[in-house]
Amino acid sequence: MHRSAYEQMELCVKEYMPTTGRHRVVDLGSRISPKQSLTHRGLLGERDVEYIGVDVLDGPNVDIVMPAPYRIPVRSRTADFVMSGQAFEHIPFFWASMMEIARVLRPGGLAFVTAPSRGHVHDAQDCWRYYPDGFRAMAAFTGLELAEAYTDFPPMKGIRFDYAAIDGKRAYWGDSVGVFRRPRRPRRRLWEYAVRELTVRYANRVGGVDGIPLPEPVEGRERCGRGTPAAAPAVAPLVPAPSPEAQPGPVQPVTADLHTKEA
Repeated sequence: MHRSAYEQMELCVKEYMPTTGRHRVVDLGSRISPKQSLTHRGLLGERDVEYIGVDVLDGPNVDIVMPAPYRIPVRSRTADFVMSGQAFEHIPFFWASMMEIARVLRPGGLAFVTAPSRGHVHDAQDCWRYYPDGFRAMAAFTGLELAEAYTDFPPMKGIRFDYAAIDGKRAYWGDSVGVFRRPRRPRRRLWEYAVRELTVRYANRVGGVDGIPLPEPVEGRERCGRGTPAAAPAVAPLVPAPSPEAQPGPVQPVTADLHTKEA
């Protein structure tokens, strides 16, 4: 987890999570690498929480390994908060995961999601980048309310982003933040339940993108939009090359007859 994403999640906790009462917190994608030290668990030290870190792989900061990638192993309507930081770009079928977040939240519960809006491809599968409208789409699809949506866009230069002005050390990833709330009177429609279950089960059946090999791009694809590079101008040689007719023939012997004729 990079520093800016950690600080974005810290702001969510300070703004939306009360310091009083006991909270059940589910952290989706909680695993960290051996070289990392920052965790969402560390943001909750001053609060009375039951923290449950879930991930598809076992490792540091994981309490429960998910048997299926799109089924959070938590009972429905039992989580006060769901946190997910820098995981959604690696989830191929993120809409299924978002439906699961909506399922486990209590009425009135909140979900904090951070994800990059830019940055290089990293890890085994890196599928998505997110903008505020992407979070609006998630809320619309899952029946959640959107309390906040924000992206750390690059500075503006006129009407365009000035990508050269990005602080590459502190703002490289351009974090996007979404804060979702489950309505206190959530919709309870049989067909919505059926859609969620079919979506989640099918996503778990497919699993991910491993079965789809990445094809090679068509030659020249990297030049699209950049124009055709200008050909180097031809440079005339300093000494013109002799024409074929000017090539020397066999050397004729000098004879007395030849000199006589020229005289």
